[in-house]
Amino acid sequence: MCEDLCVVGLVEYKRCLYYENGKKVIEARWRGSPVILKSKLENFSSYEPLAIMDYQDTEEELSPLDVVFYATLEVRNSLGLAEDDEGEDEGGGGGNSSLARIWEKKLKSRDRSYSRAELASLWSLLQQEEYTFLRVLQDLSTHVAKVLGSCGHFYAVEYLSAGHAWDQNIFSLEGVEVPGPRARWSSRQKVQRIALSFLDMVRHFDHDFAHKLHLCDIKPENFAIRKDLTVVAIDVDMAFFEPKMRDILDQNCSSDDDCNFFDCSSRCDRDRRRCSAVRRNSNLQVICEKIFRPWFSPTLLGSKADLPLQVELQRAVQECSETEGGGVEEEDAAGEVGGGGHSVHLRLLSVLTRLLREGGASGEEGGA
Repeated sequence: MCEDLCVVGLVEYKRCLYYENGKKVIEARWRGSPVILKSKLENFSSYEPLAIMDYQDTEEELSPLDVVFYATLEVRNSLGLAEDDEGEDEGGGGGNSSLARIWEKKLKSRDRSYSRAELASLWSLLQQEEYTFLRVLQDLSTHVAKVLGSCGHFYAVEYLSAGHAWDQNIFSLEGVEVPGPRARWSSRQKVQRIALSFLDMVRHFDHDFAHKLHLCDIKPENFAIRKDLTVVAIDVDMAFFEPKMRDILDQNCSSDDDCNFFDCSSRCDRDRRRCSAVRRNSNLQVICEKIFRPWFSPTLLGSKADLPLQVELQRAVQECSETEGGGVEEEDAAGEVGGGGHSVHLRLLSVLTRLLREGGASGEEGGA
């Protein structure tokens, strides 16, 4: 990206979207396409330099294997994963057991050495947790924004229109391209399809990595949709894998209020005066409370609010927002998968699927 920015002039500034405490979010055009440029800190000099460069001859370049070693350590630190726990399944799902090793493979594929400038740039990027999350997860998940390139301490991600709390649909549905018969879907049907994508994202983040991925800042502005209605997390500054989540929650307390970390919370053990390291709510519960309840409220549905499937959906969303603990694969008291979080997820999935099917078969009448 640096050549396009500094030499060819193919990166064009459009406007500043966010600037606070040094963090910058900029809308730009790169080779004619819209992108978002991000940096956690204002200046390149604000980032810690790689210490080994102070002892390296100015003319000498680090080999790719040297870079792999230092970068993998930094990735593990950023994601809160120790080397010996990356393959464990505690607190989360199955495959893709070593996220840091995925990054390691990317770097090893390079067949030439890194210049000091390239290494300094890479090191500034690895100190930005969001960049590390997006860069590592983008090949594993359709539910995170894609990193398209970088220059210095700025990185470019795909341009997606963020949600807004003041919009009753949350997301702008203009320009959405749903193929085939779905092209005739109403706005309500599209919202139902987006809700199904939220459920898929929750299952994916709960189950498909070595550790459960917790979202601690769930609000419309932190999500976007692609043209096919796939939900994408575009701001993951407050996303944490299970080991780091436990470290954050494990704090001194005098009441449960002391155990709230934005949208992630646990309970206070008053005897020990210590917060439980286990999160008591879940991604699904918070999404139901903050996203689904406004979407599927009787006020917005109007005359259709009393239809049987709509009533069932409202009850499922209410139950979901009040179901503490566990995620999609919560175990019940007997140790069997299928506890509160799991059953609520299945219920929501079933109702939304039936609503879409009915709406498509009847041209929206009686369905949505």
